[in-house]
Amino acid sequence: MLAKHILKSPVPPTTPGVRSAPGTVPATAAADAGLLLIRLTFGLLMAGHGAQKVFGLFGGPGLTATGKGFAALGYHPGKLFAVVGGLSELLGGLGLALGLLTPLAAAALIGVMINAMTTVTAGHGLWETNGGVEYSVCIAVVALAVAAIGPGRLAADRPFRWGKGGWKEAAFALGLGGIAAAITLGL
Repeated sequence: MLAKHILKSPVPPTTPGVRSAPGTVPATAAADAGLLLIRLTFGLLMAGHGAQKVFGLFGGPGLTATGKGFAALGYHPGKLFAVVGGLSELLGGLGLALGLLTPLAAAALIGVMINAMTTVTAGHGLWETNGGVEYSVCIAVVALAVAAIGPGRLAADRPFRWGKGGWKEAAFALGLGGIAAAITLGL
């Protein structure tokens, strides 16, 4: 019933002066449903990826093995950085899925992906088939795009200013993610 109401309820036009024809469903309803689909799929998969690292769920290696992997990459202490990386993916993914603190959630994922690109995949070129940056770039760009577009009307952030998206929200996500990555890489 709620979904039916949301999809059929009138929405103010997104462009000033543009009005929907009487009795039609505004395009923004489809856009909000599309954003929800992207956020849920992308966010929950990222949360699951983080849960693999931190809790060993979904066939993941768990914290001890992930910590050893991080230590082998030069992150010391490895277990601490595994917690930071895994929780960034887990909480960032959940934040995007819920549309909750969207710019912060995007920043968490962007920061982790910058680290992954720098320490793991940059030396292998672009394509994932060669171990390249393709996958990490896609994750970072989707997170940044959701921060820029905003999570849509079907999000916990809806009542807040940052729930609308925009240049400031995108800059915040990219800037904070970049700063966090630089600090992590500098340690």
